[in-house]
Amino acid sequence: MILAGDIGGTSTRIALFEGEGRTLHAVVSGRYPSRDHGGLTEIVAAFTGAHPGCIEAACFGIAGPVRDGRVETPNLPWVVDGAVLAKQLGLPRVTLLNDLEANAWGVFTLSDRDFATLAQGVPSRDGNAAIIAAGTGLGEAGYLGDGTSLRPFASEGGHADFAPHDELTIELFRWLHRRHGHVSWERVVSGPGLVNIYTFFRDVKHGVESSALTEAMRGGDPAAAISKAALDESSELAVLALDLFVALYGAEAGNLALKMKASRGLWIGGGIAPKILARLTRPGFLEAFHDKGRFRAFLEAIPVRVILNDETALRGAAWHALSSRA
Repeated sequence: MILAGDIGGTSTRIALFEGEGRTLHAVVSGRYPSRDHGGLTEIVAAFTGAHPGCIEAACFGIAGPVRDGRVETPNLPWVVDGAVLAKQLGLPRVTLLNDLEANAWGVFTLSDRDFATLAQGVPSRDGNAAIIAAGTGLGEAGYLGDGTSLRPFASEGGHADFAPHDELTIELFRWLHRRHGHVSWERVVSGPGLVNIYTFFRDVKHGVESSALTEAMRGGDPAAAISKAALDESSELAVLALDLFVALYGAEAGNLALKMKASRGLWIGGGIAPKILARLTRPGFLEAFHDKGRFRAFLEAIPVRVILNDETALRGAAWHALSSRA
């Protein structure tokens, strides 16, 4: 069996998979609140203790940069070491992948029903591809195309400098810069990024916050509360925030597509996109995605699809382990 994991700033998913050829089957899985645990070894011990089995290979997708089989997670106070996990599991090695690289591998295991198409495009046969995903943070990865197949690779593009493009976003940048110093794309395109945008509209642009939304934000996930209020249009302030969030998401997705020369397609993953699909299908996202001056036609030819399967990164880690074992 294969042990796979998807480790995020909010939750950690672990599963045992059986694989044969190009088929994966999850035998058992578990989900753990990441911040309730001291590290991945603690979660792995709990899971394998509850679900013992003969593990032949293991791979984990982790939100953070992997260097020499080790990750210091930016959104958790953890250090994850593949050699330590290998010793714990009695394996020759354990592979660690950036979580977006795991997502990229997971795309290969999905079917058409796992996607929603935003733009059909006209994909090239020999180009590269890309994937972007907003959740607790902002992940980005690419696929190198060799004319026949696509090979995923990681990046940390979500931490690159945010690029304001008009008076409103320049004002947003200046406000964020005063608060944080360096302003990355993750500061605006992520769950916390949506909260930042909402707070900017409320505090700087003097938007009126409803008492119901104040209570919802205080009692739960603020980003989820803002999204819900925007989608049901119960808060004009939330609508403004989500509309700008969507436009900035589209703008950075277009930036990534240009940098990767992603003429074979761009996928949108992460936990946020499926929940705000009704907003992504409006013109704002694609208009920002395509709005790249002389390269507009290039961007308009790129297929853009939203990943609906929330187990993509988990499946990707399992698929990578299966492929490596083969």
